[in-house]
Amino acid sequence: MKTKSLFLSVIVAGLFASCNSSKTVLPYFTDISTIKEGSFPAENYMPEIKPDDELFISVTSINPEATAVYNVPTLNPATREMFGNTITPTPQTYVVSSTGDINFPELGKLHVAGMTTEQLQQELTNQISKDVEDPMVIVDLVNFKVNVAGEVNNPGQIRVTRNRFSILDALSAAGDMTPYGERSNVLLIRENNGKKEYVHLDMNKSDVLDSPYYYLQQNDYIYVEPNKVRQANSKYNQDNAFKLSVISTVVSAASVIASLVIALTVK
Repeated sequence: MKTKSLFLSVIVAGLFASCNSSKTVLPYFTDISTIKEGSFPAENYMPEIKPDDELFISVTSINPEATAVYNVPTLNPATREMFGNTITPTPQTYVVSSTGDINFPELGKLHVAGMTTEQLQQELTNQISKDVEDPMVIVDLVNFKVNVAGEVNNPGQIRVTRNRFSILDALSAAGDMTPYGERSNVLLIRENNGKKEYVHLDMNKSDVLDSPYYYLQQNDYIYVEPNKVRQANSKYNQDNAFKLSVISTVVSAASVIASLVIALTVK
């Protein structure tokens, strides 16, 4: 009797250990959850312009006529004479070439890859100031977007409207992780210098806040892995669906056979 009780106790303990090992730690940054206050170094991060990026550039000044030539595509003299003042100057978007360049009106080819939008804004301001008094230049990165997939409440593409956008911002915009999201294994895929880089981030640890992957870059892809409970449930559901499909097929076949036997017996 004692042996039987001991055997049952070992089985129960094993089941509990198995259940506990499959649990996901839900809170973020558990390593500082009991620390009342602290700080991390603040990084003055700005995303760099890359090939295929789309830039919105607007140039204005107190004298709009002086900056009009910087807001329309470059036209040859014959075309300008043909259309005259019927062309309305408007800010333009520029797609960065594979070599990292844009063709800017009046200034020609500019190498912009590797610069931040603030650096490009300052560079354009300096060059245009040679001919225009107090120009005001705006440079925005139009195609800044990231994708969040996996165990989040609202997966999909997120359009970013500011320069500093962190992985916490992305997870918040995606409705946060579901209870089935594995916080200790969040995959981030990034294209850098023509290569696909990837890193696994542990959102239970605060060192993410000081990681070079904390602030996101354009076209970053974030994947939240399902935990063991979600995977087990999915496998269970798939197995059950397969079993039901087999049973349904067998029952249908048996019904057809039974109908044939009855029909032949009646004859």
